[in-house]
Amino acid sequence: MIRINRNRTLLFCLLAGMIFSQFASSAADNRTTTLSETWKNYLSSADSTEPSKHFPYLHCFRRAAATHDLPLTLLLAVSRGESDFDPAARSHANAHGLMQIQWPGTAKHLGINRIADLYNPCRNVDAGTRYLKELLARYNNNLHLALAAYNYGPGRISKTGGDIPDGAEWYSRYIYRHLTYVTDINHRGSTESQQPYSAEKRRALIEFNRPYRVEAYVSSLQKRFPDLRFDWFKLPEQRFRVVVLYADESEQAKTLSQLRHSGIITD
Repeated sequence: MIRINRNRTLLFCLLAGMIFSQFASSAADNRTTTLSETWKNYLSSADSTEPSKHFPYLHCFRRAAATHDLPLTLLLAVSRGESDFDPAARSHANAHGLMQIQWPGTAKHLGINRIADLYNPCRNVDAGTRYLKELLARYNNNLHLALAAYNYGPGRISKTGGDIPDGAEWYSRYIYRHLTYVTDINHRGSTESQQPYSAEKRRALIEFNRPYRVEAYVSSLQKRFPDLRFDWFKLPEQRFRVVVLYADESEQAKTLSQLRHSGIITD
């Protein structure tokens, strides 16, 4: 079992967090503009983009995407970020299922009157897709604002995009990161040869209790180890887990060797 070199890792995290915090406030407006444009560019070509793997419950996502005219890869990215495709996921905020639909408010707004229905994968995905479609209409097809509202609630996100909470900004970036995984051209096969999502393995490295800390830490890791693949997930208990990914034994050996040599992990 892998053990983390805590002293070195925490020092690394502290320095990354200080750098991130120093520029966070002054860059907020620029981030909003950049994210809005990034999501706009994605929407303009998303219909031709296929997922990189055979993801769980793919038939549910394909059906919802076709029914509600939203990109398949967007729905997969939201579900990976929200629940990592766990249909039984439940958050501290009483959100449930693959797309983490909040009970009872959002669920009943979407016509779901039994909490058990949120654990039906296809019903949950359909509800989450309808909600995203509704939010896109509310925010004039601005996917950045729609995602911010999906996470924070439309009552907290202005239609003009002014004064978006930091956590909502982070969520939009977080889902975009998962989108880059879902659409990863370097690991995409033909539809017939796509590997199942479960075939790729991961190793947990560390957890944080603040999203900006995990984001800064992963950014620092990626700069230090450009050939390795890192990711992070938000957990139900308001924590955030950093993982390293590998597709096979060869990549695993290379990855763990580099992390051991650097002192990031120890056996």
